[in-house]
Amino acid sequence: MGKHRPEETHNPRPIDAEETVAILDFGSQYSQLIARRVRECGVFCRLFRHDATVEELRSISPVGLILSGGPSSVYALGAPRLPVHIPEWDVPVLGICYGMQLLAQQLGGQVLASDRREYGPAELIVCGPPDALFAGLPERLKVWMSHGDRVQTLPSGFRHIASTQSAPFAACADTQRRIYGLQFHPEVVQTPLGGEILRNFLYRICGCHGTWRPEAFVARAVAEIRSQVGDRHAICALSGGVDSMVAATLVQRAIGDRLTCVFVDHGLLRLDEARRCLALFETLGLSVVPIDASVRFLQALRGVVDPEEKRRIIGREFVRVFEAEARRMEDAAAPEGGPRFPFLVQGTLYPDVIESNAADTQAAARIKTHHNVGGLPDDMKLKLVEPLRYLFKDEVRRIGMELGLPDEAVFRQPFPGPGLAVRLIGEVTQERLDVLRAADAIVTGEVAAAGLSKEVWQYFAVLTPVRSVGVMGDDRSYANVVAVRAVVSTDGMTADWARLPADLLERISSRIVNEVPGVNRVVYDITSKPPSTIEWE
Repeated sequence: MGKHRPEETHNPRPIDAEETVAILDFGSQYSQLIARRVRECGVFCRLFRHDATVEELRSISPVGLILSGGPSSVYALGAPRLPVHIPEWDVPVLGICYGMQLLAQQLGGQVLASDRREYGPAELIVCGPPDALFAGLPERLKVWMSHGDRVQTLPSGFRHIASTQSAPFAACADTQRRIYGLQFHPEVVQTPLGGEILRNFLYRICGCHGTWRPEAFVARAVAEIRSQVGDRHAICALSGGVDSMVAATLVQRAIGDRLTCVFVDHGLLRLDEARRCLALFETLGLSVVPIDASVRFLQALRGVVDPEEKRRIIGREFVRVFEAEARRMEDAAAPEGGPRFPFLVQGTLYPDVIESNAADTQAAARIKTHHNVGGLPDDMKLKLVEPLRYLFKDEVRRIGMELGLPDEAVFRQPFPGPGLAVRLIGEVTQERLDVLRAADAIVTGEVAAAGLSKEVWQYFAVLTPVRSVGVMGDDRSYANVVAVRAVVSTDGMTADWARLPADLLERISSRIVNEVPGVNRVVYDITSKPPSTIEWE
């Protein structure tokens, strides 16, 4: 978002995080994968920018540090540096790729440009006496390399513990000071035993016990919310997605009827979405105020084609609607002694924070601004309550089950806060929204009818800005192209395109072309994330 988040005065230590590992991000697009792998080992972690202060790092009392990879060369002018002097830190450290090279340089070794860039699969040979980092693993491992520099000379006190054909120092260790380096990437799936290497670092070297269990999150989250909100009231931005429903349920447990949920129909919802969401909220026992703000949002988006601008506008308008509703409730209650509704509850997740490149996360390029993170206006009056801010989607679903939410709520297909605005490429108009809604209803209906709704992470239609020539009824047509997107994923941070059956795709295509006016071509998106994102904008 920028340098700060509006009115964020309370940023408690994450719940049930007695054992926390700090990950310093040096600009790698893989940093979020490191976080995922650490969480999968039952250890909580936080991503920090590479220039985080010592005070910021010490605030979470980390039991270990992981230094990510990055695109820079450690010897380049202006290259990211370590914010701490590692020997004085007195916690185990693991450097990955750039992180290993940075350790080598800071501690007195030498890093040089490689004769050739090493990118892709390699065979790692574990050498020397057994080391805790490779305990229980075979002597030869498949690993994934991605580097253009190499460690030429190890610092004093280090020994090399593994090598590849092109990297004599593919892994190194100073066991006395508990400092380790890996030239390869253990966090990617192309290193099949990378998770075991990270587990060894966490358990055998950092001494972790695996205390991070989302199921244990609820009681302490409720206590934190009570501490933050006190005797005041809060409104919740309830979208109908699992994130906002879990957040709302947690806050309701904490403050009871002092929570009012607000469901905003911004005119960018799927077909019949508002009715279905309100019916679901009723089964959850949430107090919900529905607001139809579709005219307001469509007017604000008129003529806008840039996706980042769309997200900023939508984030701003959401906040303005919530602020207006808070004022209306204040007037109705006629409070004394200050505002009773100063808090806004959001279902913000860690992927939202990471991809928006919020100030407290990574140093990599901003992928896209999430309306609930980077799209919030600087002059926002409400204070944020975000109990899920450091969680991934699969963790939130587990918490939802722990809270007793029905499957219909826990396993709802993710839907972006900006709605169809980021699935409609170009200007948002009512006419184009009608076309997209009709096509999307066919996609979602057919995938669900095929019994694949739980296997596929997301599935939807995209209205492209492209028109193509076709033949319909023996006449020439020149009409819209609709793209179908379906992906499989665990948390949305990475995704692969879903191999939907050919007959299902055929039905979807035939129905869209025949039933949706103004469409004469359907294409299927077979791109993974990365390099693409799940949404088109």
